[in-house]
Amino acid sequence: MEDERRHLPGSGGGGRGDGRRRGVGGKQPAEGAGDGRGILPVSPLSGKAVITNPTGLHARPAVKLTKLAKTFAAKLRLRVGTEGKWTDAKSVARVLALKAPKGQMLFFEAEGPDASEALSGMTELVRRNFDEGSQLERQFEGQVACAGLTEGFIVRRALPHLDGVNGVRTTHPATERQLLESAVRKAASELERLKPAGGAVGSEIIEFQIELLRDSALLEPAFQSIDEGKSASKAFRAALEMQIAEYRSSSDKYFAARTSDLTDLRDRVLSALAPVSVEVPAAAQEDGGIYVGDDLTPSRFLELDWSRWRGAALLGGSTASHVAILARSRGVPLLVGLRADLEELADGEPAVLDAESGRLIVNPSDVATSQFQLRKRARIAQTESEAKYRSIPAVSGSGTRITVQINVESETTLERLDPESCDGIGLTRTEFLFHDGLPDEEVQYRFYRRLIEWASGKPVVIRTLDAGGDKPIAGLTLLGEQNPFLGVRGIRLSFSNPEVFRVQLRALSRAAALGPLQIMLPMVTIPDELKTAREMLREEVDSLVSRGIAAAMPPVGIMVEVPAVAISIARFDAAFYSIGTNDLIQYVTASSRDSVALAPLYDATSPAVLELIARVAAHGRSVGREVSVCGDMASDPKLVRYLLEAGITSLSVTPAALGSVKHAVSAHGR
Repeated sequence: MEDERRHLPGSGGGGRGDGRRRGVGGKQPAEGAGDGRGILPVSPLSGKAVITNPTGLHARPAVKLTKLAKTFAAKLRLRVGTEGKWTDAKSVARVLALKAPKGQMLFFEAEGPDASEALSGMTELVRRNFDEGSQLERQFEGQVACAGLTEGFIVRRALPHLDGVNGVRTTHPATERQLLESAVRKAASELERLKPAGGAVGSEIIEFQIELLRDSALLEPAFQSIDEGKSASKAFRAALEMQIAEYRSSSDKYFAARTSDLTDLRDRVLSALAPVSVEVPAAAQEDGGIYVGDDLTPSRFLELDWSRWRGAALLGGSTASHVAILARSRGVPLLVGLRADLEELADGEPAVLDAESGRLIVNPSDVATSQFQLRKRARIAQTESEAKYRSIPAVSGSGTRITVQINVESETTLERLDPESCDGIGLTRTEFLFHDGLPDEEVQYRFYRRLIEWASGKPVVIRTLDAGGDKPIAGLTLLGEQNPFLGVRGIRLSFSNPEVFRVQLRALSRAAALGPLQIMLPMVTIPDELKTAREMLREEVDSLVSRGIAAAMPPVGIMVEVPAVAISIARFDAAFYSIGTNDLIQYVTASSRDSVALAPLYDATSPAVLELIARVAAHGRSVGREVSVCGDMASDPKLVRYLLEAGITSLSVTPAALGSVKHAVSAHGR
């Protein structure tokens, strides 16, 4: 509820929330009692609430609303939506004439001595569904893309979107071409403006979209259609929908997951060609919404204020989509692949989003609500307990010291993070440095130096550029690979771009002269790749030293992601080994990690996966080399025991998981 001059409390009845005014025997308060000073407010107070009753503001709710209104001295009026006409809230005939359906927002104004109390009572009555009892609880299942537990209300459309915009043919194809080119530039400019709000992860995704938008392969079919006589809007829509259909039907789950990116680009360009105004649902204007829809595009996700929204549940999408990546980077509870019919839902319906067990509970029963509150309190208590472990060394119940380092995703990862909370940096993803083009040696060197300074003598592991697969970089990665996860990625891409690789090696070797820096090579498959990379590094170190520039030859380790490496690990004479479980599980089980249908097969606890992890750990012990795990599996406290039982004694986790992982370590072996 909102006041034009101040924010009013959400409870009705001056704190009781029962929809009834205070006082004895229903007597009206004395004039001037409303503000305690003997004068009336100079302007009316305002409030609002969403109708959740399935049949809307029908006879019974209208009677209850007007009866309650008549118990107040204040003058009360209401309207439906922001454009509706104001009507007397004390007239049942006029309230019924509004014919307000479910999901509409009712706006109230009150003027008089008890205006504040009246607004509280009226809006609370609407929010309580006019005391007609709760509707039947429904539960819908989906796949967890970002874990979390929250409650709120359903919003089926969070932002305006396009539907059926085709445009009108102008006088000449050349004019249409210019219109499309201008619209593409405008769309790219809009995306650029979203970069700062997206952070490091969002910026990378937006940059990918901009490069995709500028790709001639994407635009050429539209230009050809324009030359054949179609309008810019029709031509671009047809070209993009053809691409969307191809991506959606792809057997490669990575390409299928990019469908929302293309949809995003289609809508933005069409909007630039033919701007349309679509009314935002009333429920979307209130705090506490849970977005439920077919899908949500990356830029739309970034446009939403997630300090006001509670989470999202999508009928489409995937765990590998850019929206899922954004949700995880911000901790927004998200379900994808929701098995629901949007027509069964209405804006404003109360809901619990259980993005732990993969359920959306609409109109939760008293039992479901009670269970949610219990789990929420348990989560808070667990978080408080885990926080105690965050700043202390990780020691298992059997007394084994476990190294727990952090993964660095971007420059902002280290902000407000105490180096004493971890044992160093076990993985630095350098891809973000390449978001805005190829970074020069100085840019990279300064960042690596900052990592070493932050770590204060603790080890810093930096992975060389791991582009390709689900991490495309404009100007480097190959477009149109049939299967990018098995294509030119990781160290293979570095060897394909030796000058880019050598720039990174020079920056790394210069930083290695400042502290305990270690280099890690991604996607290594054969021993010769390790040998070649070392030789290139040695050449760059020698060149720098010969020119009087301080440099050092750091230890070089490898990622163990390819099953062939894990099986024949003794052939790889690396300084250390870091198991990337995300890809290892995917390759061992031949199951894409973003596939809803294959989720039971993509199993971190698969005996085959655990056997390979144990094999690598045993080799590390036999030759005195450290073996760590840096994939998502290491950050999941429920899976920590499997890693410890496999012989792993070093983990690299997301900073947010430090407390929970250390707590899981301490509980193991007791």
